[in-house]
Amino acid sequence: MSRQTGRYGLRFLILAALFLALLLASAMLGRYRLSPAELAALLGLSDAPVRSGASNVLFQIRLPRIAAAVLIGAALSAAGAAYQGMFRNPMVSPDILGASTAAGFGAALGILLGADYFGISLTAFVFGLGAVLLAYLVSRFARASETLSLILAGMVVSSLFSAGTSFVKLVADTQEQLPAITYWLMGSLAAVKQRDVLFLLAPFVLGLLPLLLLRWRVNLLTLGEDEAKSLGVNTTALRLVVIVCATLLTAASVAVCGMIGWVGLIVPHLCRMLFGSDYRRLLPASALFGAAFLLLVDDIARLATAGEIPIGILTAFVGAPMFLWLILTGGGRRAD
Repeated sequence: MSRQTGRYGLRFLILAALFLALLLASAMLGRYRLSPAELAALLGLSDAPVRSGASNVLFQIRLPRIAAAVLIGAALSAAGAAYQGMFRNPMVSPDILGASTAAGFGAALGILLGADYFGISLTAFVFGLGAVLLAYLVSRFARASETLSLILAGMVVSSLFSAGTSFVKLVADTQEQLPAITYWLMGSLAAVKQRDVLFLLAPFVLGLLPLLLLRWRVNLLTLGEDEAKSLGVNTTALRLVVIVCATLLTAASVAVCGMIGWVGLIVPHLCRMLFGSDYRRLLPASALFGAAFLLLVDDIARLATAGEIPIGILTAFVGAPMFLWLILTGGGRRAD
């Protein structure tokens, strides 16, 4: 094993240890604090006494929220890394093809029509998938290059659904529906339940697993169209797989928690600095780092003030200065 491989392995172990520490801290911290002894007892690891209500707090409220933060953070980060490799552009984020904007429109429409929470999530998910499908179909009929056509189609579709969301907010009831739409678009994990985690699991597995299995081929996409084809890669099919998987991850995440920006843009950059640009390391590292990052941000969202700060606001406060620092220092180019 080379020294470089050993160094990357050590960094991954440190990241995994940090993630596990955040998991334990997130389970114990909150308005209703749990001691380490109580947590161990609730998990069946000891016979320590447990206060009344502690079980409901952990299993009905805290663990579903923790699980959602982990899945969504990993999903957005992996989707962002995959899109950046496919488009060969480090400025690309998971909403490049309009999935997030369309999911936001779907949720706003669901709220306007009086749907329940699950119906809102389902509507958002369907619109997120539909927007990317529309962008892909438009790009297939365009005369420009395939990559450029896809990006431009995504911009057009995103603009249309953004206008649709504005119209829904215009006609929504100002007393109940408009505040609900506005709060949902800010992004939050406060209302997550067990069924939302189950809703996330299928698109998460279907989206992330193929990306992990094909991550070495994403390396070939970063070489360019002609180089990848000369190595025997069907670039059209591979791009389609990456788009479908990244869209599943993005649409499902936005459908459950609302609009959470910067995660899929910042985390892959930080992982390139720590693990290099090889997607065999970068994709799993981005997923793990993203899970830890969103878990930490969600802990701050629910603990920093007496109320709860929408998580989308916090990711912007953290992500924008961090991205500015990366731009000024050229951090993303020091990957290897």
